[in-house]
Amino acid sequence: MAEAMLQLKNIHKRFGDLEVLKGVDLDIERGEVICVLGPSGSGKSTLLRCINLLAPPERGEIVLEGRDICKGSAGSTEDEWDLDFVRQRVGIVFQQFNLFPHKSALENVTLAQETVLGRSSKEAKAKATPLLERVGLGDKLNEYPDRLSGGQQQRVAIARALAMDPHVMLFDEVTSALDPELVKEVLDVMRELAAEGMTMFVVTHEMGFAREAGDKVVFMDGGVIVEQGKPAEIFDNPREERTKKFLGLVLSH
Repeated sequence: MAEAMLQLKNIHKRFGDLEVLKGVDLDIERGEVICVLGPSGSGKSTLLRCINLLAPPERGEIVLEGRDICKGSAGSTEDEWDLDFVRQRVGIVFQQFNLFPHKSALENVTLAQETVLGRSSKEAKAKATPLLERVGLGDKLNEYPDRLSGGQQQRVAIARALAMDPHVMLFDEVTSALDPELVKEVLDVMRELAAEGMTMFVVTHEMGFAREAGDKVVFMDGGVIVEQGKPAEIFDNPREERTKKFLGLVLSH
C-alpha cells in the first residue's frame, strides 16, 4: 500500500481554554477527495488550518508526502515547522476571496508566483492566463475584483491557488458567502479538479457536492471525527446517532 499523501495523527488544537480538536486521525490518499461535514463549531475549519500550519496543532503529527511538517509538539518553534515545504505543496481557498482590490484578475494570479516561487512576470502570466481561461474567466483577465461577481472572484481565488502547482488543495466553505445562483459555477470548477485527480480536502455544507464528488465523507462534531466512509454509506446508512441527527436537519431543508 502506498503511503498516504497526507496523514493526520492524534491532532489536538486549543484556543485558550477552548479545546477545538480532541485527537483527530485521518489519512488522505493521493488523488482522494475528502469532504468534511459537521455543525458549526465542530472543528472542521480548524482542522483545515492545521494542515497548512495557519493554526499549528499543539499535539500530534501531520505527515505530508512522508515528512512530519510540524514536529508534532507544543514546544516546537516556527522555524522547526516546514512552512516553505507546506506552502509550496498545499493550496488553500477560503470563504472570503482575499483578492487584492487594486490588482486585476491576472495580477492577482501572478503575484504569489513571482514573490513566492520566483517566476518571472512572463512565466507567471503564461501560467495564469490558461488557468483563468480554465475557470471560465478568459474574458476577465484585466477586470478588477469589484467588477466581478462573488462567484467570479472565488474562481480567481481558485486559479491563484492552482498557479502555485499544489499537490493538495484545501477548500474552506468556499461557497458559503455566495448567492445561490453563483454556487454552481464554483462547484463545477471543483468537480473538474476532482475528476482530474487533484487531492482535495473540502470543508463544505454542499451535500450534493459531497455525495457526487467525494471519495470519502468525514462527519465531525465536538472536535472529533464521529464517522467516516464512502458518501453512499454516510448519507444513506449513517451508523452514529449524531450523524443521523445532523443529516436529518440539513437534508430536510
